[in-house]
Amino acid sequence: MVGTDLKAETMKLMEKRTAVEAEMDAIIERLARPGGPGLSGNLVDSEGFPRTDIDIPVVRAERRRLSGDAVTASESSRNVIQRDAPSDMDVDVIVSRPFAVVDEIADGSPAAEDGLQLGDQIVKFGNVESGDNLLQRLSSEAQASQGHALTLVAMRQGELINLTVTPRTWQGRGLLGCHFRIL
Repeated sequence: MVGTDLKAETMKLMEKRTAVEAEMDAIIERLARPGGPGLSGNLVDSEGFPRTDIDIPVVRAERRRLSGDAVTASESSRNVIQRDAPSDMDVDVIVSRPFAVVDEIADGSPAAEDGLQLGDQIVKFGNVESGDNLLQRLSSEAQASQGHALTLVAMRQGELINLTVTPRTWQGRGLLGCHFRIL
């Protein structure tokens, strides 16, 4: 009986998560349009005035929605699993929790060429999986791997994917040409 309830509740949460991810994808697409503000771009012009080409309250609301929904959907699923999971290591459950999201990728950059996409949630970047000083550790990992393939695990549209990226110099900034926002 408990198994049936758990399955039904899990299925309901999975449907909700799918709907939330579809909405998140739509928001990312709107924010990442050419000339748009992006997931973390400036909302003011070069002189410090609010940009007139975007609706700033809407952009802020969509950015908040992105950060809140991602955490809420993941936490709800995790809570059901943890609450009803058998104890004493009866089941080996591995929960991959993203620690960063790709919120900018430059065209023609190593990250773009190697398959990284806007909105990918980073679960593992080389040897970096979680902890403190993540931006510094991500940067150090990229520098240490310059010119060498680096394994990256990301969550893309609810699925874990494995990518290989090679940090390298190119015409733009950094070794990857992308920006990570810590979650």
